[in-house]
Amino acid sequence: MKGPDGTNAVQLLLLVGGLTLIPALLFCVTAFTRIIIVLGFIRQGMGTQSAPPNQVLVGIALFLTIFVMAPTFTQIKKDAIDPLQKHKITQAQAFDRGQKPLREFMFRQTRTTDLALFVKLGKIKDVKTRKDVPTYVLIPAFIISELKTAFQIGFLIFLPFLVIDLVVSSTLMSMGMVMLPPVFISLPFKILLFVLVDGWNLVTRSLVESFH
Repeated sequence: MKGPDGTNAVQLLLLVGGLTLIPALLFCVTAFTRIIIVLGFIRQGMGTQSAPPNQVLVGIALFLTIFVMAPTFTQIKKDAIDPLQKHKITQAQAFDRGQKPLREFMFRQTRTTDLALFVKLGKIKDVKTRKDVPTYVLIPAFIISELKTAFQIGFLIFLPFLVIDLVVSSTLMSMGMVMLPPVFISLPFKILLFVLVDGWNLVTRSLVESFH
């Protein structure tokens, strides 16, 4: 009796541990990574260290991710989940069908150079089509591509705020007000600029369109 009980306990422990990793896995294979990094660049560029707070940024990133991934999730539900619930296919077939739309999404966002890097590091041979690329090779290539894209977008967002900081700093120095921290003056101007150009609308539209 000890053997099966011990085995069941280990299996239960592995199951619980696996469930805790599911959110992190979903974030790594969806649009969440790019979106949350860009939102972080916006907050850092404006200089508002706690506004919006982390909970708000994560909430925005989560719902934007659901919006961007809705076609992919709908396809997964149609091809894998619904047939499985109707007992038309097995769990293995459902898993195979379910990963296809997700792989297509990741392939569209993954750079060829990043994919080639991990194919080479994984010593995968005879890769002629996308079907030949294993998912465990595609995921890290997708993550690296998402990081690069997010930092490129973040750089473009950071530039206007940097210009305001430089102008304010130069103006204060020319007036001899070297003891006054430039951030006290530049922060309201950066917030005003972001509001006047409808920054959240522009950033959200750019982020969503970047996945098409």
